[in-house]
Amino acid sequence: MKKLYGSYLCPDCLPAIEFLENNNIDFEFVNITDSISSLKEFLYLRDNEAAFDNIKKENFVGIPCLVDNGKIYFQEEILNNEL
Repeated sequence: MKKLYGSYLCPDCLPAIEFLENNNIDFEFVNITDSISSLKEFLYLRDNEAAFDNIKKENFVGIPCLVDNGKIYFQEEILNNEL
């Protein structure tokens, strides 16, 4: 199952959620601002995956990000259907 990490507070996440839903792509939404455990899950991923290196250098959070079988997709890749 695909996991989309994001937050309803993030304006970039809502279009990604809508895109996935409108294209009938099954995913679990992990709202990182909903609980400490969800935030910790995301931070562990972000702190241990090289895909986030440039994002962290630019002081961005890194959401929305979709994880599918170990592959990480970010906003542009999701909205351009590069899944």
